[in-house]
Amino acid sequence: MVGVSDSAGTLASTPGFAEWTFPAEAGAVRTARTLVRDTLREWGLDAVTDVTVLLVSELVTNSLRYASGPIGVRMYSHAGPTLLVEVSDPVPDPPRERPAGADDEGGRGLQLVALASRRWGTRPATTGKTVWFELSLPTS
Repeated sequence: MVGVSDSAGTLASTPGFAEWTFPAEAGAVRTARTLVRDTLREWGLDAVTDVTVLLVSELVTNSLRYASGPIGVRMYSHAGPTLLVEVSDPVPDPPRERPAGADDEGGRGLQLVALASRRWGTRPATTGKTVWFELSLPTS
Protein backbone atom coordinates (compact mmCIF):
# COMPACT_ATOMS: atom_id res chain seq x y z
CA MET A 1 0.00 0.00 0.00
CA VAL A 2 1.13 3.54 -0.68
CA GLY A 3 3.07 5.16 2.13
CA VAL A 4 2.86 2.27 4.58
CA SER A 5 5.54 -0.15 5.75
CA ASP A 6 6.19 -3.45 4.03
CA SER A 7 4.63 -5.47 6.85
CA ALA A 8 1.32 -5.74 4.98
CA GLY A 9 2.08 -9.19 3.57
CA THR A 10 2.48 -10.59 7.06
CA LEU A 11 -0.57 -8.84 8.47
CA ALA A 12 -2.98 -9.51 5.61
CA SER A 13 -3.95 -12.91 6.99
CA THR A 14 -4.17 -11.67 10.60
CA PRO A 15 -7.63 -11.41 12.19
CA GLY A 16 -8.50 -7.80 12.92
CA PHE A 17 -6.59 -6.45 9.92
CA ALA A 18 -8.06 -4.95 6.77
CA GLU A 19 -6.45 -3.04 3.91
CA TRP A 20 -7.72 -1.40 0.73
CA THR A 21 -6.29 0.77 -2.03
CA PHE A 22 -8.48 3.18 -3.97
CA PRO A 23 -7.84 5.20 -7.11
CA ALA A 24 -7.84 8.97 -6.60
CA GLU A 25 -11.39 9.28 -7.94
CA ALA A 26 -14.56 10.77 -6.53
CA GLY A 27 -16.10 7.38 -5.66
CA ALA A 28 -13.18 6.50 -3.35
CA VAL A 29 -14.71 8.23 -0.34
CA ARG A 30 -18.04 6.44 -0.65
CA THR A 31 -16.35 3.08 -1.23
CA ALA A 32 -14.01 3.59 1.75
CA ARG A 33 -16.96 4.45 4.03
CA THR A 34 -18.84 1.33 2.96
CA LEU A 35 -15.89 -1.02 3.39
CA VAL A 36 -14.92 0.43 6.78
CA ARG A 37 -18.52 0.24 8.03
CA ASP A 38 -19.00 -3.34 6.83
CA THR A 39 -15.66 -4.49 8.26
CA LEU A 40 -16.21 -2.95 11.68
CA ARG A 41 -19.66 -4.53 11.89
CA GLU A 42 -18.13 -7.89 10.93
CA TRP A 43 -15.56 -7.42 13.72
CA GLY A 44 -18.33 -6.59 16.24
CA LEU A 45 -17.10 -3.01 16.70
CA ASP A 46 -20.42 -1.26 16.17
CA ALA A 47 -19.67 1.15 19.03
CA VAL A 48 -16.90 2.86 17.02
CA THR A 49 -18.31 2.44 13.53
CA ASP A 50 -19.86 5.89 13.08
CA VAL A 51 -16.85 7.86 14.32
CA THR A 52 -14.42 5.68 12.36
CA VAL A 53 -16.40 6.10 9.15
CA LEU A 54 -16.53 9.87 9.69
CA LEU A 55 -12.79 10.19 10.28
CA VAL A 56 -11.85 7.89 7.39
CA SER A 57 -14.16 9.91 5.16
CA GLU A 58 -12.39 13.14 6.17
CA LEU A 59 -8.90 11.74 5.62
CA VAL A 60 -9.70 10.07 2.30
CA THR A 61 -11.34 13.31 1.16
CA ASN A 62 -8.15 15.21 2.07
CA SER A 63 -6.05 12.68 0.15
CA LEU A 64 -8.39 12.88 -2.81
CA ARG A 65 -8.21 16.67 -2.80
CA TYR A 66 -4.39 16.80 -2.89
CA ALA A 67 -3.17 13.48 -4.33
CA SER A 68 -3.30 12.22 -7.87
CA GLY A 69 -2.25 8.67 -7.04
CA PRO A 70 -3.69 5.78 -5.08
CA ILE A 71 -5.11 6.19 -1.57
CA GLY A 72 -4.66 3.41 0.95
CA VAL A 73 -6.70 2.63 4.07
CA ARG A 74 -5.68 0.14 6.77
CA MET A 75 -7.38 -0.87 10.01
CA TYR A 76 -6.01 -2.94 12.90
CA SER A 77 -8.16 -4.02 15.82
CA HIS A 78 -5.87 -6.60 17.37
CA ALA A 79 -3.38 -4.23 19.00
CA GLY A 80 -4.85 -4.05 22.50
CA PRO A 81 -7.79 -1.88 23.50
CA THR A 82 -7.54 0.39 20.45
CA LEU A 83 -8.47 0.52 16.80
CA LEU A 84 -5.67 1.90 14.63
CA VAL A 85 -6.64 3.38 11.27
CA GLU A 86 -4.17 4.61 8.64
CA VAL A 87 -4.81 6.57 5.45
CA SER A 88 -1.91 6.86 3.01
CA ASP A 89 -1.30 8.76 -0.20
CA PRO A 90 1.66 9.58 -2.45
CA VAL A 91 1.94 13.26 -1.40
CA PRO A 92 4.92 13.65 0.97
CA ASP A 93 3.72 16.87 2.64
CA PRO A 94 2.01 16.25 5.98
CA PRO A 95 -1.45 17.74 6.45
CA ARG A 96 -1.69 20.89 8.55
CA GLU A 97 -4.39 21.80 11.00
CA ARG A 98 -5.72 25.25 10.31
CA PRO A 99 -8.38 27.32 11.97
CA ALA A 100 -11.63 27.39 10.03
CA GLY A 101 -13.87 30.44 10.07
CA ALA A 102 -17.62 30.13 10.59
CA ASP A 103 -18.26 30.49 6.85
CA ASP A 104 -15.35 28.37 5.59
CA GLU A 105 -16.31 25.24 3.68
CA GLY A 106 -13.12 23.39 4.60
CA GLY A 107 -10.46 23.23 7.27
CA ARG A 108 -12.26 21.14 9.88
CA GLY A 109 -11.22 17.61 8.92
CA LEU A 110 -8.06 17.42 11.01
CA GLN A 111 -9.81 19.22 13.85
CA LEU A 112 -12.40 16.42 13.82
CA VAL A 113 -9.67 13.79 13.82
CA ALA A 114 -7.89 15.50 16.74
CA LEU A 115 -11.07 15.89 18.79
CA ALA A 116 -12.63 12.49 18.13
CA SER A 117 -9.58 10.24 18.34
CA ARG A 118 -7.54 9.03 21.29
CA ARG A 119 -4.44 10.25 19.45
CA TRP A 120 -3.36 10.85 15.87
CA GLY A 121 -0.33 11.75 13.80
CA THR A 122 1.49 11.48 10.51
CA ARG A 123 4.61 9.71 9.32
CA PRO A 124 6.58 9.95 6.11
CA ALA A 125 7.09 6.96 3.86
CA THR A 126 9.34 6.15 0.95
CA THR A 127 6.62 7.44 -1.33
CA GLY A 128 4.15 9.78 0.34
CA LYS A 129 2.82 9.82 3.88
CA THR A 130 0.45 8.11 6.26
CA VAL A 131 -2.02 9.88 8.53
CA TRP A 132 -3.18 7.66 11.38
CA PHE A 133 -5.53 7.80 14.33
CA GLU A 134 -6.43 5.58 17.26
CA LEU A 135 -9.82 5.08 18.85
CA SER A 136 -10.37 3.46 22.22
CA LEU A 137 -12.42 0.31 22.00
CA PRO A 138 -15.15 -0.36 24.54
CA THR A 139 -14.23 -2.89 27.19
CA SER A 140 -16.39 -5.98 27.49
